[in-house]
Amino acid sequence: MKKYRIGYTTGVFDMFHIGHLNILKRAKDQCDILIVGVSTDELVETYKHKTPIVPFKERIEIVKAIKYVDQVIPQTSMDKFLAWTEIHYDALFHGSDWKGSSMYNEIEKKLHSVGVEMVFLPHTEGTSSTMLSEKLSKI
Repeated sequence: MKKYRIGYTTGVFDMFHIGHLNILKRAKDQCDILIVGVSTDELVETYKHKTPIVPFKERIEIVKAIKYVDQVIPQTSMDKFLAWTEIHYDALFHGSDWKGSSMYNEIEKKLHSVGVEMVFLPHTEGTSSTMLSEKLSKI
C-alpha cells in the first residue's frame, strides 16, 4: 500500500516535457489515486498574463493519456483549499522549486489544519515550458 490514498497536483502542462512527466510519476509513486488539475486557458491568463501555446482541450487530453494519472479535472482556481473541499485529497504534490514561497507556506498551513500533507517533489533541472518556448522563438 502506498503512503497516501488520494494525491493531487496541478499545472499548466504547456508543451509537455520530461519535467512534467517526472512530477506525475513521482506523485503516483506515493499515492493510490492521482488526480491532476490542468489549468484552464482563462486561469493561466489571470496569473501568467499570457495564453498557453497548447490549448486547454489538447493539454487536458495529453495529461489524461499519461499512465500515472488516474483522473484529470480542469483547474479553474488557484485555491488549493477549495480543490480539497471538492475532492478531499490526502496529499498535495508540487515541484520543489515552490518550496518556501510565501504562497505555498500559506497553503501548507491551511491544508495541514485538515490533515493534508504538502509534498514537494524534486524539480527537474534544465527543462521548462518557458525554456522550450524561448528556444523555439530563436529558430
